[in-house]
Amino acid sequence: MITGVWREVVEFVAWGVAIAWCVRTTDAIQNMPTLPDLSSLEWNIAPSGAPGLIVVVTARDEAENIATTVDTLLAQDYPFLRIVAVDDRSIDATGTILDEYAARHPNRLTAIHITTLEEGWLGKTFAMHVATQSSDSEYLLFTDADVLFSPSILRRALAYAEQSQAAHLVVMPTVLVRSRGEGIVLGFLQILGFWASRPWRVADPDAKNDVIGIGSFNLLRRDALQQIGGLEPQRLTVLEDVTLGRRIKAAGLPQRIAFAPELVLVHWAKGIRGLIRAMTKNLFSAVNFQPVLLLAICLWIVIFCLGPIAWLVWWVTILPSLLVFCCITAMYRLLGARSRIDTRYGWLYPLGAVIFIYSMLWSMIAAWWHRGVIWRGTLYPLRDLRKFNSPFQWKK
Repeated sequence: MITGVWREVVEFVAWGVAIAWCVRTTDAIQNMPTLPDLSSLEWNIAPSGAPGLIVVVTARDEAENIATTVDTLLAQDYPFLRIVAVDDRSIDATGTILDEYAARHPNRLTAIHITTLEEGWLGKTFAMHVATQSSDSEYLLFTDADVLFSPSILRRALAYAEQSQAAHLVVMPTVLVRSRGEGIVLGFLQILGFWASRPWRVADPDAKNDVIGIGSFNLLRRDALQQIGGLEPQRLTVLEDVTLGRRIKAAGLPQRIAFAPELVLVHWAKGIRGLIRAMTKNLFSAVNFQPVLLLAICLWIVIFCLGPIAWLVWWVTILPSLLVFCCITAMYRLLGARSRIDTRYGWLYPLGAVIFIYSMLWSMIAAWWHRGVIWRGTLYPLRDLRKFNSPFQWKK
């Protein structure tokens, strides 16, 4: 009797998972083509009114990357921009490199040096705040010190932001994959991201859960940032990019997303170890350091991503398992056309799922062990972070 009940439960769950995958995949196939592609000829135009743009680049110990990033920004074909590069307490040559660029390009680049982190702020957010307070322009682009920009992308992005009347525009970067391990993890992350937020609903003001924020390309109108109170309300938020998107959406301001294959390039981290190290900082904070929420997400991944593999052993659940695999394959192909992550990494998505679960659990253990989050040599205590990292904090 018990065996029969459990078989019915497993069959019910298997079909429920398969139907959910089919619905989400169908939704993506129908709606992804509606999102703009800034690499197309349609957007090879200039924004109306020639709005001013400040590009804020925050850097801590980025001597290896910062020069290349600045070079791509200086090569932009949009004339009405200025670069504000912030050296956030670097102990390598980052500050020296920025000073050299500022001396050679005094009318285009300003270097700011932060030597002491103000209490109650996360390092990167404080650097962004200082740059915002030290500059004036109609638009602000927050980006990182390891991002590469094609010469026309800022002009194209501003043109789309103007035409769509966006208060906040995120341009999805093309992630550089330099090893098989990176491809496995990043391929799975892009699939998981489409369960967390539907890009085609980002522009819908009623879709409160569908928000976007990418640290490599967060473009905002300055008046929108001022309307939500600047960066001070999220001063200790670990995921500052996503939180900025949540705050914009909660304020009812228009938010947009665009793709631009090959026009914004970023190498997120080196190898599997580098990716795990980066996720260790972020994942536990994404659930406001709540173990129950983190474990619930792990369980969801086990059921929705790893469960279909186990269900192949029973003939009753073979069909729903195959449906899930077809959906995952379709999603890898659909997203890979834009992200440039090879569809063949889809064969190894279970390994990506296991690595992600491990990263989540390790993120939790590391935060408990240190009683906080350590990033770039600074410890941020949990007692302070919990006030600013709830994913529900900014919803109305």
